Amino acid sequence: MTKVVGNGPGHAKAGGRAAGTPNKATADARAAIGLFVDGNAHRLTDWLDKVSNGDEENGVKPNPEKAFAMFQSVVEYHVPKLARSEITGADGGAVEHSLKVVFGKD
Repeated sequence: MTKVVGNGPGHAKAGGRAAGTPNKATADARAAIGLFVDGNAHRLTDWLDKVSNGDEENGVKPNPEKAFAMFQSVVEYHVPKLARSEITGADGGAVEHSLKVVFGKD
């Protein structure tokens, strides 16, 4: 027995969520991560400071690069990365600019 998925070839998709809309599980996961980050921001600052400045008591040497990398890894789950976009002129060529400067009254 063959299972038919969707409306078949040549038919438009009907129903479901719009393209680009995250599913419920993704939205829930992002919300949970956001709540965790927001609720632990004061602790996160202390942890990052200990990594950046070092913590002699616990034998941690200063490592500001690692602290920054850790910060970025947390932020990227809470704030999505922006997509890279390229702006081109006609037929994919260079964008042309023009500027007219007028001094005094004509």
